Amino acid sequence: MKVGIDKLAFFVPDTFVDMTDLALARGVDPAKFHIGIGQDEMAVNPATQDIITFAANAAAGILDEADKQAIDMVIVGTESSVDESKASAVVVHDLLGIQPFARSIEMKEACYATTAGLILARDHVTLNPEAKVLVIASDIAKYGLNTGGEPTQGAGSVAMLVTANPRILALNNDSVALSQDIYDFWRPFGQAYPSVDGQFSNETYINAFAQVWQEYTRRTGLAFEDFAALAFHTPYTKMGKKALLPMLEAHQPDNAAELMEQFEKGITYNRRVGNLYTGSLYLSLISLLENSEQLVAGDRLGLFSYGSGTVAEFFSGELVEGYEKHLRKTEHLNLLDARKRLSITEYEQMFDEHLDLNHNTSFADETAFSVAEIFENHRLYKK
Repeated sequence: MKVGIDKLAFFVPDTFVDMTDLALARGVDPAKFHIGIGQDEMAVNPATQDIITFAANAAAGILDEADKQAIDMVIVGTESSVDESKASAVVVHDLLGIQPFARSIEMKEACYATTAGLILARDHVTLNPEAKVLVIASDIAKYGLNTGGEPTQGAGSVAMLVTANPRILALNNDSVALSQDIYDFWRPFGQAYPSVDGQFSNETYINAFAQVWQEYTRRTGLAFEDFAALAFHTPYTKMGKKALLPMLEAHQPDNAAELMEQFEKGITYNRRVGNLYTGSLYLSLISLLENSEQLVAGDRLGLFSYGSGTVAEFFSGELVEGYEKHLRKTEHLNLLDARKRLSITEYEQMFDEHLDLNHNTSFADETAFSVAEIFENHRLYKK
């Protein structure tokens, strides 16, 4: 029996910043953003949209009533939680109308946590073939105005439905994970924005991929030639390339050019969205599937997940016959194209907005799921 991703979709807020506008406002050559880090647009959200509303909006479009009755676990991976105690998945479970007898949990390890959720979902469905698991990555990447990390911000969510006999990607049981206690990126309680050692973080990411790949090939006997494409966690799109290129140059596989071509297909959407933290790898997967013209059923795809601090994991899946019929390219392009381009003034005003839980108030956000009201220290969501 095969288990894997049966449905998947992403959601981003309906406003963005053009990276040329941001570069000019910060006195930077636009090429530094477009070419140097590989970003063209950056998703930005109002205060009335958070990881819970992102998650619900991403999942709502792929779930039917049969799914909601079969789902017995909801997992949200995030490093942007709105509560230190209550899991965002509990609220998402309610907003989506999923049957009550289900586990709902939130997972954290920087940008890696959703991968742990996906593997947990795979194993759960393997033991319980009638079950379905909703796995969601949802995050807001913020580093502060006029900071080094500002052009690598982003916001949004990716939702995946894990089932037996999946229609998109069957997950293999070949994961190799690596944990290292390293301070390349961290955010202590009470600190509004992360602390980042940028150069060290890049080096750690590159070294983690090299270590995990070496161990993966030792355990499985597989090589680059066995893969049709590789998808990477992309805090900015050049990051994955910095990890992949040295390995291809060292191993010189026959399909190096093809792997690089597919890598570019896998960052098409990421260039327009920015950093989704836990969702970045899975946005890249969607981008690869919806923009590549070379992939066919039976192809093996490799996925590299990375979370600072650090945990890294490499695993694979195989494309299912007819997978292309279950993608949502038209919907995703419409979502991206319909967004409003913010001026830098509008962006900076939106950046500083926040919800004050100590004052009761209501909001009028027309997004399908959004924060409707603050009442007695609660966030109340529009269903």
